[in-house]
Amino acid sequence: MHFVDLWLTRSLSMCLLLQSFVLMILCFHSASMCPKGCLCSHSGGLNVSCSNANLKEIPRDLPPETVLLYLDSNQITSIPNEIFKDLHQLRVLNLSKNGIEFIDEHAFKGVAETLQTLDLSDNRIKSVHKNAFNNLKARARIANNPWHCDCTLQQVLRSMASNHETANNVICKTSVLDEHAGRPFLNAANDADLCNLPKKTTDYAMLVTMFGWFTMVISYVVYYVRQNQEDARRHLEYLKSLPSRQKKPDEADDISTVV
Repeated sequence: MHFVDLWLTRSLSMCLLLQSFVLMILCFHSASMCPKGCLCSHSGGLNVSCSNANLKEIPRDLPPETVLLYLDSNQITSIPNEIFKDLHQLRVLNLSKNGIEFIDEHAFKGVAETLQTLDLSDNRIKSVHKNAFNNLKARARIANNPWHCDCTLQQVLRSMASNHETANNVICKTSVLDEHAGRPFLNAANDADLCNLPKKTTDYAMLVTMFGWFTMVISYVVYYVRQNQEDARRHLEYLKSLPSRQKKPDEADDISTVV
């Protein structure tokens, strides 16, 4: 009996020691996978914080099990294609307060349908590819960017139909219509369908061109008629200016003899 108790005690001690060893390995593994300049912690999943890390680009060695990713307050200028494709558990992505100007068409491929929060506010984004936010389910924050309001932006926001707040917070820094500059995009979109402007502009150009040709033809016809009238008047005056034809004496005598 004493032998059994001793064996159980040693087995329990070994199990606890083994468990501690496994946990230590896991923690060391997570720490070793943390990108340079970032802090990693476990709280409902792996949280990776790279805030204020003087990053100039998005790290490419992010742990695949990342759930929360903070890349705010850095010097990132672009979001390349498929940069987050391996982060299948990513729920929160904060890229605010950077210098982002370019977002590639497939920048959020692989995480668009799993993200719950995407923060792109306080950057330098003027425009994006019309498919950049395709299938994005996250609540997006894209305010405080120098947006250029045009057809592409209208298509982008329509593809983010569930993000009503997004459209409300977008202010047109510039616009295809000058009167929309400085106004909320939602008001501008309600005033005019920006995707129909090129067609309308083309129609107006055709009308102006046709009117110009018509005016030229009418002007030519009027000029031609007036010129002919002037030539006819001059010819008539010339004929009137000619001296009358006088009868010769022998012609008058001939006439008298016949009578």
